[in-house]
Parts: sequence; C-alpha cells; structure tokens
Amino acid sequence: FDLVATSLGLLLLLPVITLIALMVKRKLESPIFFKQSRPGLNGKIFDILKFRTMTNECDKDGVLLSDKARLTGFGKFLRSTSFDELPGLWNVLKGDVSLVGPRPLLVEYLPLYNTQQKARHNIRPGITGWAQVNGRDELSIPDKVALDVEYLNRRSFWFDMKILCMTFLKIVRRDG
Repeated sequence: FDLVATSLGLLLLLPVITLIALMVKRKLESPIFFKQSRPGLNGKIFDILKFRTMTNECDKDGVLLSDKARLTGFGKFLRSTSFDELPGLWNVLKGDVSLVGPRPLLVEYLPLYNTQQKARHNIRPGITGWAQVNGRDELSIPDKVALDVEYLNRRSFWFDMKILCMTFLKIVRRDG
C-alpha cells in the first residue's frame, strides 16, 4: 500500500513539489532540503528529508540565530500546511518510513526509552501517526511515545486508513 499510494502521490504532487522547491531556493537559498538523522526500524539511523523552512542567519560570531529568529513567514506557511513534509515521501519509497507509524523522534531520545517505549522501533516509523492526529506539537514527548505504543497495540490496515483520513482533515483544517 505504501509504495502504490506514495508513487501515485508523488506523481500527482510533482508540480507542487517542484514549485515549492523553486520557492525555497528563491526565498531561503540553498540547500532546498533539510536532512536530520532519526531512528527507524530496529533503531537503524536514517536521514529524514523535509523542505527547509529556516534561513541560515548567524550572529556576528558566526553562531546560528535561534530557530524562532530564523523561521520565516514562508517557512511558517510550509509548516502550517505540512508542505514541508512532502519530501518525506521519498523516505517512504526508500523504505525508511511508512505512511503511518510512530513519528521518528530525535536520535538523542533513544537512551531515554524504557522497554515498552523501545517497542516503537519494532515497526517502521511513519510520516504521520496516532500521536500526530491526537495533538501533534501540543503533546509532550512522553505523551507522544505513549500514543505511539497505543498505536502498536491497535495497528491494522483499517486503523492506518483512519489515521490517514484524520491526517488529511487536520492538514485541510490546518489544525495543530
């Protein structure tokens, strides 16, 4: 399902992805993509891909300004519409992530998981997941992990379809 849906999605969204890439290049310059290492299936590290939403502005000492200072209006738009996540579809084609699953958190959290929480790495992470449709950035990391563990216990094709539909509605409504 992931490969077919993602292939069709990329084909349909190619004009949008191309336009966004050109706009990122024009407004934020290079690089167009933001890459960050994340733990995937069995804790294997991969690079998640997103459109860049922040500038590379530094202070007089060459230190990057805060995320808040570097986030542009255009970047806020990309994030609020989730357009910044579109390059993640390549991660699905590569097999790093699934469309639905526990959202991959930062590598630095790996040593903090207890046995039950580590189970989130027994399946592929997802572009969207149960935590994203139940609070997204409003949730604490422990709450996100708890919802990810709940997802593991409820996981099925139809539950994934429900999450995909809920994700679509959240994006359209720009909720969360």
